[in-house]
Amino acid sequence: MTQPAVSEPASALAPMVLPSYGSSTLADLMPAIGAHLGLPDCADRLGLPSSDRYVVAMVDGLGWHLVRGAIRQVPYLGSLLGDARPVTAGVPSTTATSLGSLGTGLPPGLHGLVGYTSRVPETGEILNALTWESTVPPQVYQPKPTLFERAAAAGVGVSSVALQRFSATGLTVAALRGATFVGFREEADEDQRIALIAAAARRGNRSLVYAYERELDHCGHVDGCQSPAWRDHLVRIDRMCERLRAALPDDVRLIITGDHGMVDVPHDHQVIAEDHPGLMAGVSALAGESRFRQVYVDSDDPRRVAARWRDELGDRAWIRTRDEAIEEGWFGPVDDALRERWGHVLVALRDDHAVMTQQFPRELTLIGMHGSLTPAEMTVPVFYD
Repeated sequence: MTQPAVSEPASALAPMVLPSYGSSTLADLMPAIGAHLGLPDCADRLGLPSSDRYVVAMVDGLGWHLVRGAIRQVPYLGSLLGDARPVTAGVPSTTATSLGSLGTGLPPGLHGLVGYTSRVPETGEILNALTWESTVPPQVYQPKPTLFERAAAAGVGVSSVALQRFSATGLTVAALRGATFVGFREEADEDQRIALIAAAARRGNRSLVYAYERELDHCGHVDGCQSPAWRDHLVRIDRMCERLRAALPDDVRLIITGDHGMVDVPHDHQVIAEDHPGLMAGVSALAGESRFRQVYVDSDDPRRVAARWRDELGDRAWIRTRDEAIEEGWFGPVDDALRERWGHVLVALRDDHAVMTQQFPRELTLIGMHGSLTPAEMTVPVFYD
């Protein structure tokens, strides 16, 4: 890995975590499973147990450090800790990018789902990858084959079990297409969810089931990831995972992972970009999210814009031009056709700071946030049973 293109100020803040693409990231999970299911060009670099049947439970917001901090309250996950291993999300540490890596088995630089919001080079619009309120077809925006498509083509019974309203969203099509969608309408009906997952796991001679749980992340955003409400959700998920394991046939391997961690951001650590003229000077558009701001620059030198952001934020952020971030390996190998999707300047917040913008007023209500390169946000678990 190349050395950083700019020097870091002396600081006692948490270190930057750069993904080890190709060995220990979310992008390596599905290829590891694919290797055991007999898919060509797949390798298990995570040392997963062998099986012909897998269930991957994706718990949105399940960070490794958050789970470790609550391990006494989650006896089932605690019983799996000895064999569990931490892996990292890609950059940024956010759902759209992580599910892109999980679904395709590729780093962000090759699948091109570059964040929660980002600018579409061809149209100039700011694309929200979760709501996908755009005329850009998701299968065109992300055309690489998914592991689910590859597994289905190889005769594996592939299913996705999630809320019914996620069945044909842009992100589902872009990142997770190829699975037979099995929807449910009530998240509170855990018995139904477990039964649907268990039935899907019995499909065919080989099977792969993706099951998505979203409430932990939602609670963290609203109440904070250090709140009693967040802990209660984690305890509920622990019990549900234990019940799921009991309902699955013995030959099914259950894998539990997350897409990112989270940090709580105090109100007085929130910088409103529009309140600081030095941050907005020369800026054409802001996207990304509060912990990983993507800054688009059309009529100024990105290096000058980056310098102004460094002057303003100091050691509260890692700030790189796009070229510097790519050189450092933030996104893995980058397809040149996707390069313009990232901001010309990238601002990854350190510690518990955030850069907000009035363009996205909903952000101003959040407590728990993610997207940056801190250990708390980047590191997620891979439990298996």
